[in-house]
Parts: sequence; structure tokens; C-alpha cells
Amino acid sequence: MEVQKLMRMTGVHPNRLKKQLLAGQEPQLGLWLSSGSPAMTEIAAGSGFDWGLLDGEHGPNGIESLLAQLRVIEQYEMTPVVRPAETSRVLIKQILDIGAQCLLLPMIDTPEDAAMAIASTRYPPRGTRGVGASIARAGQWGRTKDYMAEAEDQLCVILQVETREGLIHLDEILQVESVDGIFIGPADLGASLGDPPGEKLKSIVCECLRKIRGAGLIAGSIALGQAAARAYLEAGANFLAVASDTDLFVRSLDDCLAGFDDVISRRGQPQNNESGWE
Repeated sequence: MEVQKLMRMTGVHPNRLKKQLLAGQEPQLGLWLSSGSPAMTEIAAGSGFDWGLLDGEHGPNGIESLLAQLRVIEQYEMTPVVRPAETSRVLIKQILDIGAQCLLLPMIDTPEDAAMAIASTRYPPRGTRGVGASIARAGQWGRTKDYMAEAEDQLCVILQVETREGLIHLDEILQVESVDGIFIGPADLGASLGDPPGEKLKSIVCECLRKIRGAGLIAGSIALGQAAARAYLEAGANFLAVASDTDLFVRSLDDCLAGFDDVISRRGQPQNNESGWE
């Protein structure tokens, strides 16, 4: 009975990452988690990265696999950030209901897109999030006192601007109420701009990051190389992904096998039979 009473009195879990970012703490370094594997995610969660992005847009992640990974990350200091397959009210509702507090919402092109995304994370009358706290993990299935009243304060909603149109409307998107941050997606942005040379794209991303920080918002991006990562940090990025689980795994495997090129190269060649056995 005492345990049940305690659970009912427990408030919404504090969002450590949001607090650190908005308080102007040191940049928070993240890791892309795209494998869909709870085992790999748990290994990554103990690595020391500040946050991990559970990718539902390009990774093989549905609601069930996202839930499994949220559960393993919660045992560690890493904060989970979830990106849905698309910025839709239904997917946002499901992801929030399973307990995610940090969202990275893709393909935001206009202030109207941004306003819709934010509204999807808020309960009425401030938004359009469906009410299901009594049957949702996020509210401990009805045991969390005042979940609906407190949940909004612990959400961190970061919007991805990653197209030419989004770039055109960036100043307007920055003015949308309750946006916590903007994440510049270099890969899609580069494709949308016609694949400009690396240095030019890096300069564009840096200019955006300075503008975002100047507006008082969280400024995010991803850079899998030291040069770009350092440039983005210098420009003010404080929410920066610097690695990807699948990329690290692939490179580690390739590097390991490359150490045995001499063995592999001899395959199919005649072997000396020094033992004398036929």
C-alpha cells in the first residue's frame, strides 16, 4: 500500500537534458542510435554521451522497439531523444505516451509546420495531444499525480530545419511559441540546396547555428567528422551529434578485418605443404 501511495504522489520525471541546455551549460554531445537494437542501445547508453537519438525516421524503429530502448536507456545517465518517422500528430502522441520527453521532429519547413508540431505535444486547450494519460506509460498508467498539468514543462521539442524552404522561413520558425530548439540537418539541407561543396554547406550551417543561439534557443546539428564538429561548436551548437552507432560499428568491423588483409589475400593460392602429408 505504501508503495502504491508513493507512486501516485510521484511527479513527472525532470528533464535533465532540457535543464542543462536552457541553463547554458556546456554543449551536450549526442550519438545517433539507428540500429533498432536494444542491446546496442544499452551498450551505447553506458558510453558517456549526454544524449542518444532513437531514430524512427531512417532507422528500423516502431513504437515497440522505441519503448524497449527507452527502458534500457533509463538505467543510465544518457538522455533519450526520439525522432518519429514523420512529424504527425498521431506519431507524436504515441511517442509521448510511451514516456519520451525529448523530441526531434523532422522536416519543418514553415512556421505553420512548427506551430502544428508544437500543438501536437500539448494537451487542450493549448494543443491537440490526445488525452490518454490513465493508460499511458508516461503517466505511470494514471499513478503520476497531475501528469497532464506538469508534462508540458518537462518536454523538450527540437525542430529540424533541413530544406531550402525551411532555410527561407528560419526567422519565422524561430518566433513560434514554445519551440525549445532548432536542429539543422546538413545532409538533407545539402541535397535540397543542390549539394554545395562541403565548406560552403558548413558555412551555411554555422550561420544558422549562430542565428538560432542568438534567438535564445537550443542550436543543434550533426557532424561525424572532427573539422565540422569543431566548426559547429564554435558557431554555438550546444546540442551536437558527433557519432552514429551503425557508422562506428561498420568502421570498427572494417578496420578489424583490414588488419588481416594478408591472410585474406592468400585465399585460393597454392599452399606449401611442409608437413609432407598429401
